[in-house]
Amino acid sequence: MKYYIIAGEASGDLHASNLMRELKKLDADADFRFWGGDLMARQGGMLVRHYRDTAYMGVWEVITHLPSIFKNLNDCKEDILRYHPDVVILVDYPGFNLRIANFAHSNGLKVFYYISPKIWAWNKGRVKRIQKWVDKMFTILPFETDFYADYGVPVAYSGNPLLDAIDTREFKDESREAFLERHQLPDKPIVAVLAGSRLQEIDRNIPYMLKMVRKFSDHQFVVAGAPSFSEADYQQYVPGEGGVKVIFGETYALLQQAKAAMVTSGTATLEAALLKCPQVVCYKMWGGAFTDFMAKKVIIQVPFISLVNLIMNREVVTELFQNDMTEENLTAELRNLLCDEGIRNKMFADYTELQEIMGGPGSSGKTARLMWDTLNS
Repeated sequence: MKYYIIAGEASGDLHASNLMRELKKLDADADFRFWGGDLMARQGGMLVRHYRDTAYMGVWEVITHLPSIFKNLNDCKEDILRYHPDVVILVDYPGFNLRIANFAHSNGLKVFYYISPKIWAWNKGRVKRIQKWVDKMFTILPFETDFYADYGVPVAYSGNPLLDAIDTREFKDESREAFLERHQLPDKPIVAVLAGSRLQEIDRNIPYMLKMVRKFSDHQFVVAGAPSFSEADYQQYVPGEGGVKVIFGETYALLQQAKAAMVTSGTATLEAALLKCPQVVCYKMWGGAFTDFMAKKVIIQVPFISLVNLIMNREVVTELFQNDMTEENLTAELRNLLCDEGIRNKMFADYTELQEIMGGPGSSGKTARLMWDTLNS
């Protein structure tokens, strides 16, 4: 069959590449044409546009690049018509992909959506568009499956691709001693700092996080560097804090060796939980009381901001959001995670329950099989 796949960022490139690998096992003559990245290109097929040339973040960046964005949309639509695939597979990236879903559906093409946009958190009205334009939604979070089923959207859950990535991670069996030696770190308990992958997130969160360095001098703080940044990008925050190290490309290795972590909301909260690292969720946005009110009452339409708590439907990890994100609160929560064995053990037990809900590895293969069976039915 002919598969047209669209992924607009690094995580989408990873998950789409794994899906392509598994589809090839079922369809030896699979022909791929895609918008994505290097990982997808390694699976074969034709890379039409790299995500680094199409990803724009932030209101101002989007506004200033509107001509390029509209050109990309038109180019993609024309390319889809020329290729005429058996299925268009959209991977997250909702601003672009929902428009393509409408176009593909209007032209009689089958549309699959893999990794749902987070419309359950904000702008639930988009579900009506998905209901009209998407033939089947393939979710990676259990509660998303119930959400779409309630709206009558054909939906399937086959596990989360993070489970595959964590199961096959590098340095999986590395000892703490080997990790410390490899990175020339002292023999002190580690606190991992995951301050986000976007400049605005890092700028608003890491200053609070690194204030903990002087309060917990018997621990060492290690920053998980975001892939799109360099060590120089962190230097404006790190100097003067004393011995804070930035490590790139080894977030999983860091989390599995850390005694605790401070994590911005997002996929990283789920990764920390699956790697059994006690965590406090930290998220500071622009603005003060007004932004806090708007976020909680108008924009965010779910009770929690972390995936861990959303999946468990209760507070497993503490969320310090907006006005709650203060030096005093963060100090208290981090002290609990590092020093209170009762709190740590309760979190470990909750993490075990979370893992059981999520299931085991093999998500990409299960998703490929579900897609293949749907296409052949």
